[in-house]
Amino acid sequence: QVQLVESGGGLVQPGGSLRLSCAASGIIFNIYTMGWYRQAPGKQRELVGRINSEGSTNYADSMKGRFTISRDNAKNTVYLQMNSLKPEDTAVYYCNAKYFGANYWGQGTQVTVSS
Repeated sequence: QVQLVESGGGLVQPGGSLRLSCAASGIIFNIYTMGWYRQAPGKQRELVGRINSEGSTNYADSMKGRFTISRDNAKNTVYLQMNSLKPEDTAVYYCNAKYFGANYWGQGTQVTVSS
């Protein structure tokens, strides 16, 4: 079965950093585009960024310069490094795996940015 398991969320102060991980199983990981999305209270889910099978990344404008996505194909894991965190970054962060018609989601991990 396909499984995406996020970890690394938690409470962090404004200006702090956090690294999220998403461990994938049940897919040929290296051919999938991996993405991070987030959903804040009262808002729709939005794209944070993606990394494709070649390692190329793209980000939503609001995340550029602060967030970095990377992947380790040997570990079937994608990462989201978050720096200079703001209270507005508070959300549930979701991992996504996509390959043509296949589209999978993790259960999400809570990130709370608060003093």
